[in-house]
Amino acid sequence: MSNIANLFTPETTALVLIDYQVGTLQLIRTMSSDEALRNAVLLSKAAKALNLPVVLTTSQEDHIQGPLAPRLQHILPEAYERRVKRAGIVNAWTDPAFEAAVKATGRHNLIMGGVTTDICLIFPSINAVQSGFAVQAVLDASGSTYPDQEELSRRRMEREGVVLTTTNTVIAELVQDWSSPAGSELVKLLTSTAPMMQPAD
Repeated sequence: MSNIANLFTPETTALVLIDYQVGTLQLIRTMSSDEALRNAVLLSKAAKALNLPVVLTTSQEDHIQGPLAPRLQHILPEAYERRVKRAGIVNAWTDPAFEAAVKATGRHNLIMGGVTTDICLIFPSINAVQSGFAVQAVLDASGSTYPDQEELSRRRMEREGVVLTTTNTVIAELVQDWSSPAGSELVKLLTSTAPMMQPAD
């Protein structure tokens, strides 16, 4: 029996990705935007392998935010077709269609990523906790423009009950056993993208 309370499992968890759009990704300066997207892609592939429900949302796709990143469209075509297209609401949780989509997953554990952390991730993650969900915010799949924005957003989320995590950690928590069929698939995925596994220059 696990000695970790409230472990996230594939049966209890959904993935929620907020505003991973071509334009908003360019606002990230606290880390590489390519790395943030790469980790969002890893989360998406893990969700697919583990049969997690996925909720995608975007804001003002016809403005500077742009369309959802094509790599996510390709990996999650069904979730992409069902994505919640917000007209301009900043806090996705206050969009009734988004809240309904999250609740329709039937899962009480949410893995959340958002671009940017200080605008798109902070508010819905806190609201989800206040609505009774357990939330893990994946910080190496999210980022802000300035370090102070990122640091203060992380502090506020943690203070409000959001658990801060990373891509590898949350995937390992979900898998629990690398020898399982899904675990074998995901360990290959993780090691193929890990810098230490790449050939030295």
